[in-house]
Amino acid sequence: MNDLIFSQIPINDLRVLIQESVREEMQKNSISEPQPKTEFITRQETSSILGISLPTLNEWTKKGLIPGYRISSRVRYKRAEIMESLTKINTLKYRRD
Repeated sequence: MNDLIFSQIPINDLRVLIQESVREEMQKNSISEPQPKTEFITRQETSSILGISLPTLNEWTKKGLIPGYRISSRVRYKRAEIMESLTKINTLKYRRD
């Protein structure tokens, strides 16, 4: 902090410089927006949401009706995919009637 330089700059020029600097930084940050975090839920939570038993959930996962993800030694499900499958089920149900 030994190299301090004082200069006379009009207040309007200073505002413009600050605005340009902030705008540049915001553009840099907007390019690299983080991806939304995926929420994984347990088998119990999934079966509760779907209103099915754990053995039925296991069968549906094996058949590929609902995608499951192995994380370490556990099976987890993406909440968004489960909610989407409910929408698909409801849509199909209404089409039959």
